[in-house]
Amino acid sequence: CGMGSKDKKKNINKNIKKICKKISCNKNKLVLLNQIHSNKVLFINKIPKKKPIGDALITSKKKIALGILTADCAPIFILDPKLNIVAAIHSGWKGAYKKIIYKTIDLLKKKGCNVHDLIVVVGPCISKYKYEVKNDFLKKFTNQNKKNIRFFKFRKKKYFLV
Repeated sequence: CGMGSKDKKKNINKNIKKICKKISCNKNKLVLLNQIHSNKVLFINKIPKKKPIGDALITSKKKIALGILTADCAPIFILDPKLNIVAAIHSGWKGAYKKIIYKTIDLLKKKGCNVHDLIVVVGPCISKYKYEVKNDFLKKFTNQNKKNIRFFKFRKKKYFLV
């Protein structure tokens, strides 16, 4: 569904049309990002003329669909059913390290959301014990915060980001 897939543009457009049909959304009302593995969160009030650059979207507008494209990164969707605000996050290790999820939740709180009202869904992504990392990668996270060790498992003499 994304140009980064190196699929033919015709096939990408066909796939996006299928998705829009499945979710009952006009293709012109679907907002996708030019995802850059950042912590950039954007609030969408209207359909942008071109693809916004960042890794998270938030909207309170009806009839705007937010989309995230992933391979091994995690798509995370957040709904505040009381305020009718939704967020879509693209979170890989770089975004997680840069605190994209925290930054998105902070913006939701600034928009009036109560974290206890939020419904969060994490979509398919790479599974634990598949994302092997080196010791320097582990140290990068644990140097940022010692508690980050909880995001790693040691198995068969290897470290995994879980």
